Amino acid sequence: MYVILVYDVTDKKVTKMLNLCRRYLNWIQNSVFEGEISEVKLQELLTKAKLFMDNEKDSIIIFKSRQLKWLEKQVIGKEKNELDTFL
Repeated sequence: MYVILVYDVTDKKVTKMLNLCRRYLNWIQNSVFEGEISEVKLQELLTKAKLFMDNEKDSIIIFKSRQLKWLEKQVIGKEKNELDTFL
């Protein structure tokens, strides 16, 4: 599946969440990631994130799509991390 993951965590946890998400998805903007991921790998990411998240202060939002082709993406301004597909 293709996901867009957005997180909002306290300042002390930003680096930890950034590093965790980078292991699974492509970083495209501050606190925003996207990419293909299996349901198992997504659950693995979330399980690890929940170990240091505070449910009263931190959040993760995930938008899911079957594939990238079902998602229309428009970027206004400079894209921070362009995703290229190499075959």
